[in-house]
Parts: sequence; C-alpha cells; structure tokens
Amino acid sequence: MRKILAVLALLMISHTLLLAQDDKMNSNAVPPPIVKPSRDFIMLQLNYVNWIKKPDSIKTKPFGYGFNGFLCYDFPIKRSKLSFAAGLGINVSVVYLDLQRIANTDTSSPFQQAARFVPDPANDSESFKRYKFVTTYLQAPFELRYFSNSQNRNKGFKAAIGMQIGTLLGADTKGVTSVGSTKIKEKIDTKRYVSPWNFAATARVGYGNFSLFASYNLTNVFKQNAGPPITPAAIGICLTGL
Repeated sequence: MRKILAVLALLMISHTLLLAQDDKMNSNAVPPPIVKPSRDFIMLQLNYVNWIKKPDSIKTKPFGYGFNGFLCYDFPIKRSKLSFAAGLGINVSVVYLDLQRIANTDTSSPFQQAARFVPDPANDSESFKRYKFVTTYLQAPFELRYFSNSQNRNKGFKAAIGMQIGTLLGADTKGVTSVGSTKIKEKIDTKRYVSPWNFAATARVGYGNFSLFASYNLTNVFKQNAGPPITPAAIGICLTGL
C-alpha cells in the first residue's frame, strides 16, 4: 500500500512540474500579431446602364455600360456590425442610340436652348453605324454598410444602401460612319444641356469581395427645359477590398 501511495505521489509531483514548465513556455511565447480588418477601402463597379424612363420617341440599344471607381473611408458604428462610409471617385456612363442622334449643335439657330433627338436612317449614306452618348461625373458615394463578419470583411455576407452625389466633368457624343472605304469618327463635346449634378440611390448585396450593385438616378440626364426627361438606372458587379 505504501508503495502504491509513493508511486501516486511521484506521478502528481511530475504532473505539477510539467504544468509549471508549460506555463513558463507560454508566458515567453510571442503573442499573435494583431490583424486589422478589411474596411472595403476600394470599390470598383462594372455596370449595365440604360435609360429606363424616357419618351417613347427616344430609342436606345440594349448594351449600354458604365464604370465606377471609388476610394472610400469606413467609420464603424461603435461595436456593431454596421458602419458608415464616404468616398470619392469617377462615374462613367455610356448609352448607345438606335437609329438616332442628338442635335446638340444647330447652325441654323445659334441660340438653340435644348438638345434634340433626330432620326438617323440606316439607309442614309451619312448615317452612323454606332452612336453613343457619354457622361463623366466626379462622384462621391455615401453608404450605410452591414457586415456579418466584422473581423474579416473579405469573407461573409455584406449589404449596403446609400446615395451617390456627382458633379459633371464632361459630356460628349461619339459617332462612327463611313464615306466610301474611309471610316470617320465624329465627336462633339458639350456640357451645355447636361445636368451639372447627379444624384442616385444605390444598393449592394453580396458575399466576400463580390456583390451585386444597383443604382437609380434621382435627377434627369438633361437640365430642365434643355432636353427630354430621361432617368438612367444601372445594375452590375461590385468588387471591394482593402
């Protein structure tokens, strides 16, 4: 019996010494590095763009497109999974007209007050094979964001709603036609008739670095009384990170 008690006592002493040695090793171990969570500092959006509200007389082709690129700063809301973000970037929108062009210059009337959409028949020798309307805005996005994984926003479900506010940088029309075997490109730059401000409601939903993006303009393409009432909208893919 004494031998058994002696063996048990020896085992307990050995176990205690091993635990003490493990604690000493753990106390000297290097702590794991602190990882700063991603805050979606960069947003890149490739969109399908079209004019969803326009007069029936205006015809557009179905393959308009756009690109948005933003740098954002994210402000976490206390310790919740919500944050507010603001940023700055570029919004480019391209819409193709279908057998039409925009008469934004009129030599017969130097005081023309509005952009007019006029026919461009396909059988006309001077008609355009392609004709597009391009706008570029300096755009500021504002978003209320939700992240299911607040420690690593490159993983997990995410969603955001917000608004984009832009100021016009440039607007132009570009047409391609042919005279004989010679290809001719015509470009007219004018901001005279285009709305100087752009306000759009936005929404995003996705997982990890990829999400679906949609926007709906609250302002018309043209200034009041300077062109037909047209409302653009866009839907596409958004890549976020950093």
